[in-house]
Amino acid sequence: MAFVIVDTCVGVKDISCVAVCPVDCIITTDSDPFMLINPDECIDCGACMPECPVNAIFAEDDTPADQQQWIEINKAYVSLDKAAFNEKYGKVIEAAKEKNRGSAHANQALY
Repeated sequence: MAFVIVDTCVGVKDISCVAVCPVDCIITTDSDPFMLINPDECIDCGACMPECPVNAIFAEDDTPADQQQWIEINKAYVSLDKAAFNEKYGKVIEAAKEKNRGSAHANQALY
């Protein structure tokens, strides 16, 4: 089991969780509007969870039913090349970004 970042992070990308991760398993790039957790590196410590201002981090087993696809998305980001990832999940990412566009946290993104 690993922790999972779900759609409420997309477009917000608050980096508070990155600083507390003891194994640097939270993936973020300048070009992506989101962050994900590498499930192969996550040690399930949970340090990141309370740091997220938009409650976007869940233990895999506790991921809400409507966010289950994000378990696969977190795994796919580290296993697929960027083009294949974008082809498969690009529309999901864009939909989440649009959904979060009006949130106060999205307007104060820290990336």
